[in-house]
Amino acid sequence: MSSADPPIDCTPHGGRMRTMPPKSIAIVDDDRDMRALLRAHLERAGYQVLEAPNGLRLLSILRVDRPDLILLDVMMSWIDGFELCRSLKANPEYRPIAVCFVTALTAPEQMRRGLACGGAAYLTKPIDFPTLLAKVSELTAAPSVGEEVVTSSFGGVRKT
Repeated sequence: MSSADPPIDCTPHGGRMRTMPPKSIAIVDDDRDMRALLRAHLERAGYQVLEAPNGLRLLSILRVDRPDLILLDVMMSWIDGFELCRSLKANPEYRPIAVCFVTALTAPEQMRRGLACGGAAYLTKPIDFPTLLAKVSELTAAPSVGEEVVTSSFGGVRKT
């Protein structure tokens, strides 16, 4: 099975195997090149990818699609990522969707702010893609239970 093949549910269903649909990831970043780079890595790993250049476009996407995870930049036009996350978590319909910040903001107080507004994880740019894919896999494996994880591209992981 290649990394692009969808995961298979090995539970018998009337004598046949059932293929699970790929997990869906929404990328919200105003940098088109960053969205393309993230998309390439996520699709190669078997994820379905939705893209939004800002929070307003994400809200349009959420009217139609329900991603399993949102990868969210902080510094964007219209509304910053912290405020967008806070708004999503205030809405009962969107609250269950895990949010992982992917941002160039590396200061500890920014990381704490991201987690305080409802982020499940915080990854810093430049992105370490094996770390990103591991975090995406973790966050899409089961519903978020409020565990907060801070990861920097420099290798540090701290649970709070």
